Amino acid sequence: MKKLQLLSMIALIALGTNAQDFKKVQTNLLINKLEDAKTEIDKVAADPKAQGKAETWYYKSKVYAALSKDAVASKKYPTLIADADAAVQKLISLDPTFVQIKEKGAEAIFDLYSYGFNNGIRTFNGKNWDSACIYFGIAVNYSDILFKNKLTKDQNMSFDTTSILYAGYSGQNASKPEFALKYYTRLADAKVATEGYLDVYKYLVITYMNEKNEADFRKYLAIARTVFPKETWDDYEIEYIDRNFSLADKVAYYDKAEAAGTLTEMQYLQFGEIFINVKHDTKDKGKYDSTQLDGYEKKGVEAYKKGFGKNNQNPIASYNVGVIYYNNFGLLDDKVTANIKQVQTINGSKPTEKDPKKKAAIDAKYKGLTDPYFKANADLLKPINDNLDQAIEWLEKTYNIEKAKSSRTSTDKSIGNKTVDFLANMFQYKRDNVRGKDPKAFDAFDVKYKLYDAEHDKF
Repeated sequence: MKKLQLLSMIALIALGTNAQDFKKVQTNLLINKLEDAKTEIDKVAADPKAQGKAETWYYKSKVYAALSKDAVASKKYPTLIADADAAVQKLISLDPTFVQIKEKGAEAIFDLYSYGFNNGIRTFNGKNWDSACIYFGIAVNYSDILFKNKLTKDQNMSFDTTSILYAGYSGQNASKPEFALKYYTRLADAKVATEGYLDVYKYLVITYMNEKNEADFRKYLAIARTVFPKETWDDYEIEYIDRNFSLADKVAYYDKAEAAGTLTEMQYLQFGEIFINVKHDTKDKGKYDSTQLDGYEKKGVEAYKKGFGKNNQNPIASYNVGVIYYNNFGLLDDKVTANIKQVQTINGSKPTEKDPKKKAAIDAKYKGLTDPYFKANADLLKPINDNLDQAIEWLEKTYNIEKAKSSRTSTDKSIGNKTVDFLANMFQYKRDNVRGKDPKAFDAFDVKYKLYDAEHDKF
């Protein structure tokens, strides 16, 4: 019995010693003798028994974090921050409900947060992006501890948006997309919509587009549309489709959306460009026959027209339709010119013959050689006029839209000047084709030609 009493007394003496040691740490903290406080807590922490107590790590983290703010001490003890961080992690493992911190104060957590944030700002301003990533990572980690455990005055905040934003910025500038995404997604998941955060959503959408990660691309595109509804997000969706879908998938997507009536004005225009480009994309040359290419062009033209139907004051839509018809008119007219040259070449090789019988035979032979070209040109007459009339119709719509504007962008000026030049060319063509045949039509076309020719470079 005496032996047990002796052991109990030793235990009590040991407990008293530890309590006294913490008192010394507290006293030195109170009078701001931080190095003395460090000496005392190091003595306590050296005892294996004390290492299992949350209070030991509470005071070690507090002392080391406070001492790290002293420039001289930081040089003298270069591992202060790392040691303070390790002490906090140990404290949390021993005291997951934060009893010690809530009773005694969260100074160490605030000090480590400030260390990360202040150095993050310093290195960010110095464009040392890798270091800024590390420091803002620390700031976010400790601000999360503060907000998650309600250790701040503002009990309603769930995280520090500024630290998270700068952590994302740092990762982006350091070309570390995984790091940037880690923080940007937190802001987007919380639907942060404050002014200045728009670029966060753009980065997420573009990055997931580049990674061909359709699930996350669509997730954050949907959130972006919700929090910044005035921004044009359709462009990103169509670009994703254009980059990552096969042509068959693009057509299927378009047809489904078209049938559902969900396509917007801009989506119609973007799909119009996708389909039109099939005919002009050199990498796909030879993949489709002429009938297929004409089919895609027709689909593109119809998409542009439907986009114009959504907004009949959009000159880009009407201009694109007009230019496609104008180009087709030009290609067909080039065929007519080429056929005429072929006839001239054939006739140029025709021998001179005075004998009536032989001459008749030669004439018949050469007629057989040239007739197919005359027939081809006759067959081209209708499609030429059809494309010409469509081009005029749509480019005159464009002209009227641009002419009515009191102020014009550089795009408007470019469209306007090209439009009047195209219209002048077409009415000149029409006028010259009826010269000496239909005076009334000649005069009407000449008036139009002079109208548009006079507008050259006036926009």
